[in-house]
Amino acid sequence: MSEIRKHYFLDEYCIIASGRSKRPSAPKACGEEIKSDSCVFCNGHEDKTPPANAVYKNAEVLKDTDERRITDWDVRCIPNLYPALSPDAPEFDNASFEVKTGYGFHEVIIENPLHESRMHLFSDEEMLLLMKVYRDRVMHYQSQEGIKYVSLFKNWGKKAGASLEHTHTQLIAVPIIPPTITKERKAMEELENCPYCKIVEKETGKERKVYENADFILIAPYFSRVPYETWILPKKHVNHISAFSDEMLLSLGDCIRTAVSFLDRTIPELAYNYMFFQIEHDLSYHFNIRIAPVTSIEAGFEKNTEIYINSMPPEIAVEYLLEKA
Repeated sequence: MSEIRKHYFLDEYCIIASGRSKRPSAPKACGEEIKSDSCVFCNGHEDKTPPANAVYKNAEVLKDTDERRITDWDVRCIPNLYPALSPDAPEFDNASFEVKTGYGFHEVIIENPLHESRMHLFSDEEMLLLMKVYRDRVMHYQSQEGIKYVSLFKNWGKKAGASLEHTHTQLIAVPIIPPTITKERKAMEELENCPYCKIVEKETGKERKVYENADFILIAPYFSRVPYETWILPKKHVNHISAFSDEMLLSLGDCIRTAVSFLDRTIPELAYNYMFFQIEHDLSYHFNIRIAPVTSIEAGFEKNTEIYINSMPPEIAVEYLLEKA
């Protein structure tokens, strides 16, 4: 039995093909294991990476120098050694096609000094610190000249694009507004009220709700592109992490950790991506995080039509996620 579902407010579709469904399992998420004695992200190996832009240690924010690297840190933010964009990108001309210089910033946020650390095992204090780091680093790069959008995302597992096992987040600051954001904003302009507020209202207490706390709700969205996809939405309308109080950051950390915990408990070591969607200067936008597990590859039909086939109905996914709660 299959059904074609339309996105909440965009002209996008997915096929929920429950007849193709079987509960998936996952191999170890990161593939080839890199031991802590050779991992460049581990505490004690600071000289194996570029000097950190920001080092969080004992409630202080410090910075490496070429001569001195800070050790025994809590969270460390370093330039990506192989950046997608660079603040030093050279100018060039191309008369044939529209082109921009590759200006921007690419940073890695090493979330914990311990190689064996996993986000679903972080304490409240560790999650709150990480959320504060997210807020700090996004705001820092959002303020840089020429930057129009800051993409914050986490790849966990080799199948999700993580090249190192040590838990980390990435940030890429770009001089353009991503097309996906432009498309959303255009669709939202035609609506009378915020569609995400409506989603929060409709999904609270429904069969697709996974978890909620004082400030956020975690749902398996009606429009789910992939099995076990979840979204995190603030219950009140907030557009950007810069507007979050420390109390909201604590709630956000709790919701992210819970989402990751449910995934790991359901399918241990499942690879996933989580992605922040936010716009600093557009108060009409509604902050959200989308968590997309990697259970299959994007194949010809998806690439040909941009219509995704999901073999796990979100309503059933919620049952599995909550099975051992």
